[in-house]
Amino acid sequence: MERSEKEVVVGSVREKFARMTSAVFLDFKGMNVESVSKLRDEFRKSGVEYRVVKNTLVRHAVKEHPWADALSKNLTGMTGVAWSFEDPSAAAKVVKAFRKDNQKLQIKAGLIEGTILSGEAVESQLATMPGKDELRAMLLATLQAPLQQFVQQLNAPLQNFVYVLKAKEDAGASG
Repeated sequence: MERSEKEVVVGSVREKFARMTSAVFLDFKGMNVESVSKLRDEFRKSGVEYRVVKNTLVRHAVKEHPWADALSKNLTGMTGVAWSFEDPSAAAKVVKAFRKDNQKLQIKAGLIEGTILSGEAVESQLATMPGKDELRAMLLATLQAPLQQFVQQLNAPLQNFVYVLKAKEDAGASG
């Protein structure tokens, strides 16, 4: 790779790190082409961008970040980087699901909001975070609850009146 090509790759990787909400660093050593292709397809379906990048180019792309030194320790061997741009847990969820069938895929580290996570933390914490759609559903339920209670309170006097009429009717029929 010539210097100009390397500069283009470093710029592209730097831009991805600037836009991402999280990144997962993977070791895919020992996986066959079919498995890697399947993993790429799963990433694509989830809106995750995956790329195999030379470790030195990743180091150059992130060198101005305060977490760069901590990340460098994980950049050894073959490294694939999965960037999530909207849902921070998207890449981690894909990796966790994929690892159920293919144990050769190893998680080196994760990165979210400037914090480096271990491979275990990516799988146990980041992959279990609720996704964007789940958070929206939770927010909607939280917003709807007071309105539902308000409607129930408005209907309570009418409902109680109906119960009184029914009790009176039942008392008149039996007596």
